[in-house]
Amino acid sequence: MSRFQKLKEQVYHSNLELPRQGVVKYTFGNASAIDRNNDVIAIKPSGVSYDVLKPEDIVVLDLNGAIVEGTLNPSSDTKTHLELYNHFPEIGGVVHTHSTYAVAWAQAAMPIPILGTTHADHCHVAIPCTEFMSKAMIEGDYEVETGIQIINAFKKLSYLEVEMVLIAGHGPFTWGKSPEKAVYNSVILEELAKMAFLTLQINPKISQLDKALVNKHYQRKHGPNAYYGQNS
Repeated sequence: MSRFQKLKEQVYHSNLELPRQGVVKYTFGNASAIDRNNDVIAIKPSGVSYDVLKPEDIVVLDLNGAIVEGTLNPSSDTKTHLELYNHFPEIGGVVHTHSTYAVAWAQAAMPIPILGTTHADHCHVAIPCTEFMSKAMIEGDYEVETGIQIINAFKKLSYLEVEMVLIAGHGPFTWGKSPEKAVYNSVILEELAKMAFLTLQINPKISQLDKALVNKHYQRKHGPNAYYGQNS
């Protein structure tokens, strides 16, 4: 049995949850996780359909991108995942999808405005969208540059408080303390993108949610005196 079996199974199940939750079709997405004690990540292999994916197919790499275990090619987005792990030291999982509404906002190169309390429950600011890449970046190490675009978008934001982003013209990335949380965030991001789109169809002149209401909903779930959920 692989010495990374637990990590590979965790990533396998996280990947299967993406089509189950409707944020991935065919092979349009990937999830990964990191084992910081051993300085390795595990990620879905490139182009492998979810209905035939097996735990042993998951590829394990070191933090420089060299394959440690596995016979298949890792996801084509691997270098972007590595950039995030190397620059966001407290995350444990990363997810990339092409979910419909999140991609629509990314293609419009617009952040998702905070219009209601559902958004505020999960994030206290608009979901950021990166700048478009320059031609030089596109023709360079594209996947690394994608990661750099994300990192640049977080120069004034906390990656621990805002666990999602849109890549202009491309689509969403999410992360979290675990791959399961990154998957959860990808599902939430798609719902927030859909809600914002529909809201603006109904009332294009609607303003962003009042800051007092934003803070109330965010703090009751995430603040020092949070009271949402059960104490255990």
